[in-house]
Amino acid sequence: MSAVLSVENLVVEYPTASGVHRAVDDVSFEIERGSTLAVVGESGCGKSTIARSLVRLIRPTSGAITLDGVDISAMPEKRLRALRSKIQMVFQDPYGSLDPHMTAQRIVAEPLKLRGVRPAERNAEAARLLDLVGLPSSALERRPAEFSGGQRQRIGIARALASRPDVLVCDEATSALDVSVQAQVLKLLADLQEATGVTYLFISHNLGVVREISQNVLVMRHGKVVEYGPTDTVLARPAEPYTRALRAAALDPSTIHGRKPRHVLAVTVPSPEMERQP
Repeated sequence: MSAVLSVENLVVEYPTASGVHRAVDDVSFEIERGSTLAVVGESGCGKSTIARSLVRLIRPTSGAITLDGVDISAMPEKRLRALRSKIQMVFQDPYGSLDPHMTAQRIVAEPLKLRGVRPAERNAEAARLLDLVGLPSSALERRPAEFSGGQRQRIGIARALASRPDVLVCDEATSALDVSVQAQVLKLLADLQEATGVTYLFISHNLGVVREISQNVLVMRHGKVVEYGPTDTVLARPAEPYTRALRAAALDPSTIHGRKPRHVLAVTVPSPEMERQP
């Protein structure tokens, strides 16, 4: 099976008051078509910076991002516009990522307009996509405030699918949802992958979610790759101490019940200027 997305020696740097912060440091990976790669690690490790680089919300400092055989890492915006439909993003916040003044049908129809779908066909296609993600016809004319968090995330997924992407980047797409709704959205993503063949890059801090949804996993720390390989192997027999600590913290019952965990990770919290986007 061929790689639909390949990343080689990716570097992303941000200017700071004291110099330069390297948020992503020489990261390489690839994703086979129709599969899921999960990216995990503590807050500030570079996960979301990678996601934003892939969809070119951030321009990488150096390295290559190859999508369907084309390097998009340094591509001028004018040329990139034609390829943006091939890689789309589902954002973490289902409350802030949708226009509150638009109906669900119009939100999903916007990318169809960019695709050149005729006006007479847009609403019907938007309705089909909303049905695909499990929302009834009664949802078409409702606005985001009238939906639950899980339903809003479904609208965000439908909007992303409207571009017919080869790759869907999910940046903590289930972390803002409660456990039962999270399970529903994960099942939806799995069903959509089976039905459409879409490829996922799934960013999460939840190893339980990662184990359920991904075939391969990339473990990040301080902008660098710590471990990379099949999910079952990495999580069952982690080779690196950091990965073992992540797994131990995730499995420790005391972290669930609010007591002090036995395994403590040394976390570096980035300053606001480090998190500032260029």
